[in-house]
Amino acid sequence: MKTLEKITLILYSNIILILSIVLCLLIFGWIDMDLIENAFYMLITGDTSSKILLGISIVFILLSIKCIFFDSTSKEQIKERQGVLLENESGKLMISKETIENLVNSVALNFQSTEDVTTRVELDKENNVKVYVNLIISSDAVIKDLSANLQTKIKEKVKRATDLEVKEVNITVKKVAAKEQQEA
Repeated sequence: MKTLEKITLILYSNIILILSIVLCLLIFGWIDMDLIENAFYMLITGDTSSKILLGISIVFILLSIKCIFFDSTSKEQIKERQGVLLENESGKLMISKETIENLVNSVALNFQSTEDVTTRVELDKENNVKVYVNLIISSDAVIKDLSANLQTKIKEKVKRATDLEVKEVNITVKKVAAKEQQEA
């Protein structure tokens, strides 16, 4: 059905383009309205051409109704957005983005210099994982060492727990917590 929708969209776009060009030519006065009226009249009154126009019109009406009222995303595409679907001979396993985010949060919070963590996970069609981590860290943290260790640990933990390769771990240090907050 995707191929049919693409072909129809191309046809629809070309028809709209032609109509727009003809309308512009009419407005600028470069073609005569009588010429367009005669051509249109011949298309509508001709036996074969009127049937072709009727068929095209019905197809466009049905496709417009489908596009307006029915979502074209399949259940598989919706599942892909929610997580990673793994299959083997025993069955299927859905690993949600939330699960991966929770794994990343648990790894990050195990570091002493990490105060707070928020995580976002992106998945592509090949099940490549990109992790975005926002951190609030303590003032005594060595940011370069912390981020390098955190990236390594996150990749290892996600690989071990889910058997998914993490392509990127992007870390943003949002804030360095003040000394008063640490003591309180």
